[in-house]
Amino acid sequence: MSVSPAPTKSMADLAAEFGLKPAEYQVILDRLGREPNEVELGVFSVMWSEHCSYKSSRLHLKKFPVTGPKVICGPGENAGVIDIGDGQACIFKMESHNHPSYIEPYQGAATGVGGIMRDVFTMGARPVALLNALRFGDPSHPKTRRLVSGVVSGIGGYGNCVGVPTVGGETNFHRGYDGNILVNAMCVGLADADKIFYSAAPAPGLTVVYFGSKTGRDGIHGATMASAEFDEDSEEKRPTVQVGDPFAEKLLIEATLELMATGAVAAIQDMGAAGLTSSSVEMAGKGGVGIELDLDAVPQREEGMTAYEMMLSESQERMLAILKPGRERDGHAIFEKWGLDAAIIGRTTDTGRIVLKHHGEVVCDLPLAPLSDDAPLYDRPWTEPPKHPRLEPGQVPAPQDWNEAVLKVMSCPDVASKRWLWEQYDRHVMADTLADSATGHDAGMVRVHGTRKALAVTSDCTPRYVQNDPYEGGKQAVAEAWRNLTAVGAEPIAITDNLNFGNPERPEIMGQIVRAIDGMAEACRALDFPVVSGNVSLYNETNGAAIPPTPTVGAVGLLQDYGARAGFGRVQAGDTLILIGDTHGELGASLYMRELFGSEDGAPPPVDLAAEKKHGDFVRSLIADGVLSGVHDLSDGGLVVAAAEMALASNVGVTLNASSPDNAHPYLFGEDQARYLLAARDPDTVLEKARAAEVHAFVAGTCGGDDFASRELFSLPLPQLRQAHEGWMPKFMKG
Repeated sequence: MSVSPAPTKSMADLAAEFGLKPAEYQVILDRLGREPNEVELGVFSVMWSEHCSYKSSRLHLKKFPVTGPKVICGPGENAGVIDIGDGQACIFKMESHNHPSYIEPYQGAATGVGGIMRDVFTMGARPVALLNALRFGDPSHPKTRRLVSGVVSGIGGYGNCVGVPTVGGETNFHRGYDGNILVNAMCVGLADADKIFYSAAPAPGLTVVYFGSKTGRDGIHGATMASAEFDEDSEEKRPTVQVGDPFAEKLLIEATLELMATGAVAAIQDMGAAGLTSSSVEMAGKGGVGIELDLDAVPQREEGMTAYEMMLSESQERMLAILKPGRERDGHAIFEKWGLDAAIIGRTTDTGRIVLKHHGEVVCDLPLAPLSDDAPLYDRPWTEPPKHPRLEPGQVPAPQDWNEAVLKVMSCPDVASKRWLWEQYDRHVMADTLADSATGHDAGMVRVHGTRKALAVTSDCTPRYVQNDPYEGGKQAVAEAWRNLTAVGAEPIAITDNLNFGNPERPEIMGQIVRAIDGMAEACRALDFPVVSGNVSLYNETNGAAIPPTPTVGAVGLLQDYGARAGFGRVQAGDTLILIGDTHGELGASLYMRELFGSEDGAPPPVDLAAEKKHGDFVRSLIADGVLSGVHDLSDGGLVVAAAEMALASNVGVTLNASSPDNAHPYLFGEDQARYLLAARDPDTVLEKARAAEVHAFVAGTCGGDDFASRELFSLPLPQLRQAHEGWMPKFMKG
């Protein structure tokens, strides 16, 4: 069945249906000097969609630092590339599959995993680690459990079958995501630094080869759908959700890497958002050449597909390669070996145009320059987000029942163990995983095979902070990622990001975007933490209600010797706990306030970037010196949550020093930044080093016994604490 638009509609009507504004359609008319046909309009609409063109955010993304001594390739390619020494490179990126995952959770999440892996191996890297950042609605919402089940099954079903370990991520629940969940997928790969592949076509007269799975009608106008708000009819958009095949992806990985190894590839691009349109336009446009395609040669899995359908299909597991002269036979042998569909579908030209032929007729003839050069670029009006006043510690009441307060925070959906979730992921396939969600570490770690090096990877954002102050919240997302890498002993190198926001045409939402980017950029500069890749996902709202602003940060760091890695799951009885950093009792936008008093008000904790840098560098030096038995950064829930997680991961009791019931809660639950909880056998050595480095440090507690306690305030047997922490998620999923 054809899904082409009804031919009776005018092109202006179709332009509006395809998401183009009247002014944008007028630009097309001006550039072409004529009315586009249906296929041409489809090409413009997806290339100019928010998802592909970043027309609302490009202006502000320029604020990010994108270079550094270890950056090989920054934004603009399929993924970012960093130098990890010894002639090796790490290639990584994060992308969203939010809208598809809400409409069809299993396939939406699965194809998000498949798509982000293609972004990495299309540059010559073998994927070695996956992460995901998931935001779901209120647990009491009738759709939430089904969405969690579908998304988790999709992630596990795809990643496990392909054979790439899922080693980290984060999962939050909030009513702000009831109508628009977020599924951000990240992939990390390894390659030789002198064998990186790029997408720009190098010259005219070269063969264009399609290989992978056949093209079907799934995913047509997926990029356009991802650039629009939801409404009550959103579930009718299932035909725009792609269908994935992880076994085909595995074959595609091996065939692509083998093809690259032959030296036959001149340029290569995966078919992701906007499918054959974006891959062909980007390859030719970046190379300054033209491209001509014969759509009759495209492998098709459905009868009677139109040119419009083929160009806009987002069928999965497909690649487009430009081969060097005379190397077609090499490609054919490899594709045949791996059982992939493949065909020569065109050539590069010197015309600077994209020309499409179907059934012997020219169905599209467009100059390439307007598709990129004239893509809309908006400096949208924005308003400064309103400031929330700081909650003074004295304004916040203490718990009436301390035991109950600790259990409530430890069992709340954001803090509770996600064991049910990550046990569905294969975390150890490839046999190089050193740390994952289960092992008491702040970041996942994978060994660089055949070396002593390891990559540390993390994903972080605290949306409630960004909601109350996008600038400080943006800074904090970057700083927490930096801390998590530091806490395992890794040198932080670079980040990727996934900026998830509502409708940028609303000034208050655009204000969130602008100020969050400002904060992130400042943190990246202060921490020498450049942005090398990323994704922007806007229009995440339903019936005018936007999601909480969620600028997710994915980060990569390097350990030169994984034997020196740190974590918080090996603390022993007799260790002393030392708190690094200042505690002022920041309770604004805290879990303590939300879970105990139902309040999400207050300014989030300020982020002192100089302190972040100083404290992080100091903690890494202690890890390198081998004087610590445990390290955990402080974030959600403050000292109580960090110490409790350390106790549970190590199965050893912890007693904190706080004892005054009147003023202990800001100290125990405050979410002040730039802080770490250290466990040391020889605390005097650590404290002496802190004094020498002018870093604030003090003894926060001791390890031993069978309880989690704080002097006279609370005392909980570890089994009771564990049941509260690990019991919520299974109970929720059982209904």
